[in-house]
Amino acid sequence: MTEYQIQPITRRCVVSGRDLEVGERYYTALLEEGDHFVRQDFSAQVWQGPPPGAFSFWSGKVPPPEDAYKPRFDDDLLEECFQRLEGLTDPGRVNFRYVVALLLVRRRRLKLEQTSVADGVETMTLRCPRTQESYQVVNPGLNEEAMSQAQHEVFQVLGWN
Repeated sequence: MTEYQIQPITRRCVVSGRDLEVGERYYTALLEEGDHFVRQDFSAQVWQGPPPGAFSFWSGKVPPPEDAYKPRFDDDLLEECFQRLEGLTDPGRVNFRYVVALLLVRRRRLKLEQTSVADGVETMTLRCPRTQESYQVVNPGLNEEAMSQAQHEVFQVLGWN
């Protein structure tokens, strides 16, 4: 399984090196480096759009210290990550997409239409209620420990833990 060694918001601008203040708007770019993602946080003052080759990007406000922080799920960001991972076959990316798909179903952004099994591989058919677009998602058959690890990776990459 691919390891996603991405930390939550760094609270420091990658360009200026300045500490970001609680409540300040920031931008994050997710870049692929080899087989893992790298997170870079930018202050609003230096942000000029995503760096070349960015896998994804989003904005937010610097949260309070971790003891008072409760993650906010950005459904649009989840959908974007889900769509960008379509067609990738790397096991870590398949696991990541599967967990994101389950989060989108739970948040009612996608609806489970059916499951099917072919050659021992279970595939879910999901539909977006807004666009009616249909998606196929492979169930990688994660055990409880692997599912927990994949969920943790998703949360780390998206800065939710």
